[in-house]
Amino acid sequence: MGPGAPSAGTSTIAALATTPGRSAVAVIRVSGPGARTALAALGIKPGRPRQAVLRTLRGADGEALDRALVLWFPAPHSYTGQDCAELHLHGGRFVIQAVLDRLTQAGVRLAEPGEFTRRAFEAGKLDLAQAEAIGDLVDAETKAQARQALAQLDGELSGRQREWREGLVEIRARLEALVDFPDEDIDVGVDLARGRMESLAVELAAAVGELGRGRAIREGWRVAIIGAPNAGKSTLLNALAARSAAIVTEIPGTTRDVIEVPIELDGYRALLADMAGLRDTDDPVEREGVARARAWAADADVRLWVVDGSAADGWEAGSDLLRPGDLCVLNKLDRPVGAAAEAAAVFASRSDLRTVHVTLCEDGGETVREWLLRAARNTLESVDFPAATRIRHARALADARDALNRALGMLEEPELAAEDVRLASRALSRITGEVGAEDVLDKVFSSFCIGK
Repeated sequence: MGPGAPSAGTSTIAALATTPGRSAVAVIRVSGPGARTALAALGIKPGRPRQAVLRTLRGADGEALDRALVLWFPAPHSYTGQDCAELHLHGGRFVIQAVLDRLTQAGVRLAEPGEFTRRAFEAGKLDLAQAEAIGDLVDAETKAQARQALAQLDGELSGRQREWREGLVEIRARLEALVDFPDEDIDVGVDLARGRMESLAVELAAAVGELGRGRAIREGWRVAIIGAPNAGKSTLLNALAARSAAIVTEIPGTTRDVIEVPIELDGYRALLADMAGLRDTDDPVEREGVARARAWAADADVRLWVVDGSAADGWEAGSDLLRPGDLCVLNKLDRPVGAAAEAAAVFASRSDLRTVHVTLCEDGGETVREWLLRAARNTLESVDFPAATRIRHARALADARDALNRALGMLEEPELAAEDVRLASRALSRITGEVGAEDVLDKVFSSFCIGK
């Protein structure tokens, strides 16, 4: 809901909750104090709560617009906590528009993106992390994405945050007791507080580290295909995508920009990226392509380093970007083996890379796909659901961790340490929206689809 939008308690809103366009059924949602009046404008009355009834919807002139199923959800037992109605219409464009027009004539406002869920949040029906999970569930394309979103919607992330906050409250109470009762054995009290704080700091640091895996599930596991020009990167992309997504020629430097192709790996979404061959060049266009390729690869979750095994040299291209666990793809081994093959294999062994020997123009793509499947399972299935999934979560967790670490450094001054513990607790509260600026809420809910 935008900064200038009316508050939840003063307006009644409506929106199409299903995909726009021709369909068998379309659902219009209405929420607000005027929901009952809105139904009256269509010539109908609410039925029994949460029971579908068949009603004829009429325009201002009394002419029938449609025969629809109508559901009534009286406050506070509804998604938004307000009086709500759902109109299950036939999905023709005219019917949908005619009903929306009649509602707006009756004083109902068309909802903004995410406004229904924001009202649910403001009514205490769910917290901010759960609201974000609803958006993730709507956008889910894979089993893993849906599983993570459902876990977060069920309150597992919020519950985890709540446990940490309760621990911080206990620590703060202990520290403040040391200030209020200085005659007690302060050393014993400090030692007890320190042990609990150190344990919590480790848990928070681990949670911050989980963000990469949580985001990889939510947004896609980023796989960069790097190497020298004409090593076979585009051929590998096409083999993994099972279609001709990139142009393949014998001319080095054909790919200039980053080509992103989403695929599914055993229920996980992966985003493959083919890119410019990594070499020094005077061509300004290719030089920009190389810069973009290096930036994308540096930020990727895993890199597939393609090396022309028949070449005499040039195998080093992109080797500075590699990290332990990446894959060395020794390609073109149907040709006479060149010096590059052995040199790259030695480098891969020393750098803790995995290596496969392939001929991509034959069946080598399947070998790489099998490796990716295993790597995805090993990396992503180890996530302790629900992991932090957004930068917003990570910043709050990092702020809490840092405040707790500051408190650990000043335990000899319990009053100051207690204040940092309070700040750590406040940072965690931002995850669920118990504290937070209005612009944060605007940003979260503006990413939702209309009708949600």
